[in-house]
Amino acid sequence: MNITKPAALLLAASALVAGSTAAATAADPAGTRVTGLQRAADQVLADRHQPLSVSADAVRYEGLTVTEAPKTTAARDLACAYGHLCMIVKGTKFDFYKCQTWNVTNWTGDGPFTNNQTPGTVAKFFNKDGSVRWTSTAYQAGTATWDPIWSLRPC
Repeated sequence: MNITKPAALLLAASALVAGSTAAATAADPAGTRVTGLQRAADQVLADRHQPLSVSADAVRYEGLTVTEAPKTTAARDLACAYGHLCMIVKGTKFDFYKCQTWNVTNWTGDGPFTNNQTPGTVAKFFNKDGSVRWTSTAYQAGTATWDPIWSLRPC
C-alpha cells in the first residue's frame, strides 16, 4: 500500500488551512493591532512573559498591562490607576501593578511616567550591572530618560 499520496494530501490540506487562518488574521485590523502590542511588549520585556489575556486594545500579563500610548505624552495626561506605576516607552504604555523585578531591554529615549502607588512607595530603575540608576517616590509624575534602563521594581 502506498501511503505517500495520502500523507502528501494531508500535508497540503494542513498548509491550506494554516494559510487561510494566517490570511484571516492578517486581514483582521484588531488582530494586527494586538500583534503590534505584543511585539512592542516583547521588544522591551527581557523576560518573555506569557500573556494572560490578549484583546484588541490590551495585552495583560500577571502584574502588567500593555496598551497603545495615548495621543498626548504629557505625564499629567497619563491615566494611571491608584497603586500603579505607569510609563510610556517607545510609544507603548506600560502599567505595572505587581511588586516584582521586571527585566527590560531596549529602553531608549524619553517618556512620561506616573508613580501613583501608595504615598512613599519607591520605584527603582536599575543599570545593567544592577546598581540603582534612579528612583521615584509616590506620588510623582514627570518625564524620564530611559536609556539605559535594564530592570525596574515598581515597589
